[in-house]
Amino acid sequence: MEQEFGEGTNAIRLELNKFEKVGLLMSFGQGNKRFFKANIAHPMFNDLQSMMRKYVGLDTIVENVARKLGNLNAVYITGKIANGLQSAIVELVLVGVDIDKSYLSKLCERAETVIDKKISYVIFTPIEFESYKKTTDRELFLIYN
Repeated sequence: MEQEFGEGTNAIRLELNKFEKVGLLMSFGQGNKRFFKANIAHPMFNDLQSMMRKYVGLDTIVENVARKLGNLNAVYITGKIANGLQSAIVELVLVGVDIDKSYLSKLCERAETVIDKKISYVIFTPIEFESYKKTTDRELFLIYN
């Protein structure tokens, strides 16, 4: 993480603690490690989420795609980007039923040229997603609901 941000561990920890103190982040300990995640109940969460979408380049793509894909309940970013790190791959988790996979594939191909990143995705039904959430330790950052 130090290389990603160009800062030392203590400086990063101090900034994370500041975000937690104002309620933007929540943390929990696991062993000798501390993990942070966005506080979705914070009044600024939606604004920060919107900035994240724009930063990644998915804001307009997600909105347009969601309407045409079928019965789409939610889209999450996972992987490095969900953890605030740079990545050449955008990893998506889609939750819904009757998703038009052919259309999704074509859209992802076009989006990859626009955002200059590869896109990988997995599709779960709502029931499958509930099971997945219980078994994964991957961060899931909601970008569409």
